[in-house]
Amino acid sequence: MQTPELPYQPIDCNYYDRLEAWATLRTVCCILYRDENEQQKEVSAIIEDVYTALKVEYMRLDNGLVIRLDKLVAVNDIPVPDHC
Repeated sequence: MQTPELPYQPIDCNYYDRLEAWATLRTVCCILYRDENEQQKEVSAIIEDVYTALKVEYMRLDNGLVIRLDKLVAVNDIPVPDHC
C-alpha cells in the first residue's frame, strides 16, 4: 500500500536560484537526495529544468530522473538550507 505524499515544503529561494544557475550553465552536479522510501541516493547529472507543477517544485535531470526539490539533501556538496 502506497503512503500519501507529504505536503510540499518550499526550498530556500537563494538555493532555487543556484539550481537554475547550474541548469543554465549545464554544470554536471553531484546530487544527494531522498527517494520515495526516504533512502539517501546520489547521482551525477546535468540539471535540465527546474519547474513547478501542481504547486510542487521539481528538477529534471539529463538522465530522465525527476526529483522533488524538498527531497534534496545537497547539490555539489552545498547542503539545502532547512528553512526559507
